[in-house]
Amino acid sequence: MGSDADVKPGTLLVAAPQLLDDNFRRTVVFVIHHRDQGTLGVVLNRPSEVAVHDVLPEWGGYASEPQSLFVGGPVEQRTAICLAALHAGEDIEAATSVVGVRGPVGLVDLESDPGELVTRTRGMRFFAGYAGWEAEQLAGEIDRGDWVVVPSLPDDVITTPAEDLWGRVLRRQGAPLAFLATHPGDVQLN
Repeated sequence: MGSDADVKPGTLLVAAPQLLDDNFRRTVVFVIHHRDQGTLGVVLNRPSEVAVHDVLPEWGGYASEPQSLFVGGPVEQRTAICLAALHAGEDIEAATSVVGVRGPVGLVDLESDPGELVTRTRGMRFFAGYAGWEAEQLAGEIDRGDWVVVPSLPDDVITTPAEDLWGRVLRRQGAPLAFLATHPGDVQLN
């Protein structure tokens, strides 16, 4: 299931089936920062009904499908965050408007010109808010079994909601984690 030592920028926190908190039930969180002071990430599989264009008009046309703002987490929901997956061969360090997180995935400076970045990306996802943990808080939740820590793939940040990212990430881990993807959520419904 992983431990806090396995958490790094670019890893995924997959909600265990027994995590029933409405903010995180069956979510996949992409970790952006993980430091001694705490951890910050965004929920990848919670689209909202709000179009990116309505909040960030200059960026709306560049959002990956669906072009809606995703609920990144319960913290600071008036804060916009954008992750981009760059094309293979693009040097993320050379992109002045992107801060590398892991591999070809980076955090986009929303004050920059979108036109300078769009040709370098395979897709961009926009989030309202984020998920945050204070020092040692995430370690306690992982130890309790609330989260499974797994590696990410660059396309995870731009996957459409129709693809059941939670189940797909668990299935690609192989047994025994793959079996969690078939968990009914509420065992009373089983």
